[in-house]
Amino acid sequence: MARKKTPRKQPPQGRSRPAAGEAVGKSSAAAPRATAPPAVAHAVAHAVNLDEVRGKIDSIDEKIHGLINDRARLAQLVGISKTRDGRTVDFYRPEREAQVLRMARERNSGPLRDEEILRLFREIMSACLAQQEPLKVAFLGPEGTFTQTAVLTHFGHSVRALPLASIDEVFHEVEAASADFGVVPIENSTEGTVNHTLDRFLMSPLKICGEVELRIHHNLMGIMNSLGRIVRICSHPQSLAQCRGWLDEHLPNVEQVPVSSNAEGARRARDEQGTAAIAGETAAEVYGLKVLAAEIEDRTDNTTRFLVLGRKLFTPSGEDRTTLLVSVGHTDAPGALSRLLEPLAKYRISMTRIESRPSHRRKWDYVFFIDFEGHADEPHVAKALADLKKRSSLFRVLGSYPRAVL
Repeated sequence: MARKKTPRKQPPQGRSRPAAGEAVGKSSAAAPRATAPPAVAHAVAHAVNLDEVRGKIDSIDEKIHGLINDRARLAQLVGISKTRDGRTVDFYRPEREAQVLRMARERNSGPLRDEEILRLFREIMSACLAQQEPLKVAFLGPEGTFTQTAVLTHFGHSVRALPLASIDEVFHEVEAASADFGVVPIENSTEGTVNHTLDRFLMSPLKICGEVELRIHHNLMGIMNSLGRIVRICSHPQSLAQCRGWLDEHLPNVEQVPVSSNAEGARRARDEQGTAAIAGETAAEVYGLKVLAAEIEDRTDNTTRFLVLGRKLFTPSGEDRTTLLVSVGHTDAPGALSRLLEPLAKYRISMTRIESRPSHRRKWDYVFFIDFEGHADEPHVAKALADLKKRSSLFRVLGSYPRAVL
């Protein structure tokens, strides 16, 4: 039986302290009533024949259904043409899916929004790919985390999502081919980098074959009926930090308890009297909690980026990003980093991110994770990488992959 979703409230116009015991949400001023277009007003005035309209909808639905089945049959042919003995993972092409989604977005003329069109096409592709067997995708669990939402956003719902207890386990399952792909968080626009994900690449042969950018909405939830009954709030440390301003304003005297994941916080909120949690809507549905305050994150642009882990690199999609792991012999030498990065400037390649992490070779020695626009197979990028490799003591292309389609 489908779970009933909690309606999302509108973004706030301002904040105020609640009365004692009052549940708090976000609200907005009432919008002015829209004026119906002349054509619609004319149709209403002349009493639209609903049976006729419904008949046309049924006819369109029948055509859509037939076209979707035609697409599924063509997807079967793509698999058969490659190999009869291959697995679903052998037919998955993230660069092709990114191209399909971009074309769908470009030709969209409404009234459906771009994100709705992208979601529909993602699910169609997911169902077509899963005709023989679903992809197995490992993610940082438990069930109800934002990482699970990222899995479904990127792969659609026709996959077998495997919740795991740690980032290490996600890497291990994909390395052992027990999972086809993995999804892990890499950075948040408010709180910065997830260092443990970066550090795992120092030891792992896995490649990055995709990315997901997920707009993060934090909700306060629990089994109680009002904020006045909250004794403690459990959530992941990053979520607590991303809601620090709201919590200081509305619940300044309530204990904040860091836990391993937002889903773990939601589980405790379900099982413990007086405990509330901060998590996404999915967690409220999974654990049967009431949303006491919606969208309490301090920044309206709060976004988390996730990486899709796989075992091989893919060809260019046309709008790609490349991630490198590099170092030089003596990172403390004057100008070492400048000389290392010079080829990117020489070939006019835009670097979008750089992070340093301890190399674990000796103290005060570092490696660098670099993101830049473009695919490693593009001629000008290939020249820059060849030059950069000559200057490096450590050089690995961790992935060239489609940029997130939003």
